[in-house]
Amino acid sequence: MSIRVGIFGYGNLGRGVECALRQNGDMELVAVFTRRDPSTVRILTENVPVYHADDAMKMADKIDVMILCGGSATDLPVQTPALAKLYNVIDSFDTHAKIPEHFANVDKAASEAGNVAIISVGWDPGLFSLNRLYGGAILPDGKDYTFWGKGVSQGHSDAIRRVEGVKNGKQYTIPVESALEAVRSGENPELTTREKHTRECFVVAEEGADKARIEAEIKNMPNYFADYDTTVHFISEEELKANHSGIPHGGFVIRSGKTGWNLEHQHIIEYSLKLDSNPEFTSSVLVAYARAAYRLKKEGTCGCKTVLDIAPAYLSPKSAEELRASLL
Repeated sequence: MSIRVGIFGYGNLGRGVECALRQNGDMELVAVFTRRDPSTVRILTENVPVYHADDAMKMADKIDVMILCGGSATDLPVQTPALAKLYNVIDSFDTHAKIPEHFANVDKAASEAGNVAIISVGWDPGLFSLNRLYGGAILPDGKDYTFWGKGVSQGHSDAIRRVEGVKNGKQYTIPVESALEAVRSGENPELTTREKHTRECFVVAEEGADKARIEAEIKNMPNYFADYDTTVHFISEEELKANHSGIPHGGFVIRSGKTGWNLEHQHIIEYSLKLDSNPEFTSSVLVAYARAAYRLKKEGTCGCKTVLDIAPAYLSPKSAEELRASLL
């Protein structure tokens, strides 16, 4: 029997989940929920209905796991606890500082309903979180380093587009190569925010806009660009569409540590990602953890979990016997 999956929210992430489900033979998409008029939403999978988001409140018996594809700022803090009262749920909540609060809210809802919720699923938080845990547990005398990019930061790109006089824009986060090499060589440097990453902005200005003011406003924007060396390029709309239409991303988690009686031996653990499509990769992680949520519910587990709580075998469609024979 296939795991019946619903998608709540049909933007870039929702479409990515739909594509990922096609590659997982033990899962099937049974419904998509949107806040838009369902008649205007065209999905890729044939014969799967699209419903209004409000209809999700009355379809709990038809869906095994609901994958939530909303944003972390305003959508998921409300949607995940609400839907965890009805479904096993997965979300990609990525506001790191607010994860403990979000966990508590979702755990209460899921525990009271007897459902499983897995939050903050993706690659950071998510897979990078796991690798930071593994590195620190294996090399306790050491330091963690996380570098992001080169890739598009959707939040920073949105911040650019909010500047007066900006018609469109895209922002890339880029690791500083000298900092990356210092970490890889085992130097264990102390790095400031500015020393770890640069930011590169490609901006389409409105006709007649003051480009000098726009550049200054971007470079001095607190919480986004002020703490970084930032370069601003003004380009045409055509160039932006031709050269910057994708959503690539990636990064590195590195643990540098020492072992031995006198800590005489140096070790480097490095995990890296290079992604053509940030949302499609994140969606693929969400789908794997949907399988885990389904299995945990079958075992009688309930409440909120994170990727740090889930055994890796729960992610795979293979049986424990098959995994032992093929991967160990």
